[in-house]
Amino acid sequence: MRTKTVIIIIFTVIITIFLMINTDAVEFNFIIFKKDVSKLLVIGVCTFVGFILGYMTGRPKTTISTYDRETDDRGPVTSKSTLSDEDRDYINP
Repeated sequence: MRTKTVIIIIFTVIITIFLMINTDAVEFNFIIFKKDVSKLLVIGVCTFVGFILGYMTGRPKTTISTYDRETDDRGPVTSKSTLSDEDRDYINP
């Protein structure tokens, strides 16, 4: 197994054990209302939201490359139109 997979499994087991230990009710105050809620639910929701935010922050960004085309005053110019027939024959035998 890869190291990353083992670390994810260990981390998941630790979080699961932590959630199962903390099942007693706590008072949850949210601006307008007060409610008794299980610690399991509060910690679980916070962990889930943390994973989602971490994924959204850490995922690779989509980039658009402008190296494939050049522009001039008339608009985009493709590299094919600037090559002579001799150059095309040399590149594509």
